[in-house]
Amino acid sequence: MFHHITVLKQEAVEGLNIKPDGIYVDCTLGGAGHSYEIASRLSSEGLLIAFDQDDAALDNAKERLAPLMDRVKLVRSNFRFLEEQLKLDSRVMKSGQPQVDGILFDLGVSSPQLDEAERGFSYNHDAELDMRMDRTAKLTAREIVNDWPEQEIIRILFEYGEEKFARRIAGKIVAARAKGPIDSTGQLVELIKEGIPAAARRNGPHPAKRSFQALRIAVNDELGVFEEALEQSIRCLAPEGRVAVITFHSLEDRICKQTFAKYVERCTCPGDFPICVCGTKGIVKLINRKPIEASVEELDENSRSRSAKLRIAEKLHSQG
Repeated sequence: MFHHITVLKQEAVEGLNIKPDGIYVDCTLGGAGHSYEIASRLSSEGLLIAFDQDDAALDNAKERLAPLMDRVKLVRSNFRFLEEQLKLDSRVMKSGQPQVDGILFDLGVSSPQLDEAERGFSYNHDAELDMRMDRTAKLTAREIVNDWPEQEIIRILFEYGEEKFARRIAGKIVAARAKGPIDSTGQLVELIKEGIPAAARRNGPHPAKRSFQALRIAVNDELGVFEEALEQSIRCLAPEGRVAVITFHSLEDRICKQTFAKYVERCTCPGDFPICVCGTKGIVKLINRKPIEASVEELDENSRSRSAKLRIAEKLHSQG
């Protein structure tokens, strides 16, 4: 059973400003909560293109979206290939470039992936060290933990997990793997606990949370993929089209904020000029300057929404 509670569902879909006959892209199909909400607002002339690289998510979507499949196209692909995949569909092509009315990213890992023990994402279940979103991909968490240099493991844990005990944890991992391979999430959790001082383990989230997040990001190159895809999404929007992004940690949110900022109109004239003469034009405008966060009601229903932030930008008509 693919059970997943969709985060910021109404806020994200409302933010896309759905037109019934428009073309929309859900880059992160997951449990199909956002996709269902978008597709249900489309007419038979509208189109939703939904991406996922997880077969379980795609199979679930075929069932959940069955009444709406006349306006839905499912694509088994990493959203890193967003622009490439859109170019294969003549319905979205205008003057040699994809033109869609809205694109959604929900960067949270689907609850079923976290909860399915054998996927290796969870520090609460003992399983093989895997963590691949796409099960056909080669790199696994086991390879990183057992084969990558100590300095690289320190970097991953510190940069992607913001783990202040990264050096100590990496040291425990390297010492343990010298005696034999680290094959399971259970083994890794114990090593992480050994690397964190007892006093620091008493408060806050599970001691392995940050390290597991970091390894998952590294295995799936999540930040690099997201940055690439967000740049592509801005190119693929039609005028007045919107991109809505739900992030779950500061690294993703920073990439989103900085990418949007790069394309927002800003004057480059010296401060003492009485009027703007540079003519610098932006490509997007921000719909919300501060990120939208989950309501109290949603927090009560789903604790995973606590760190969620939604940012929305709209493509301008005239671009420099």
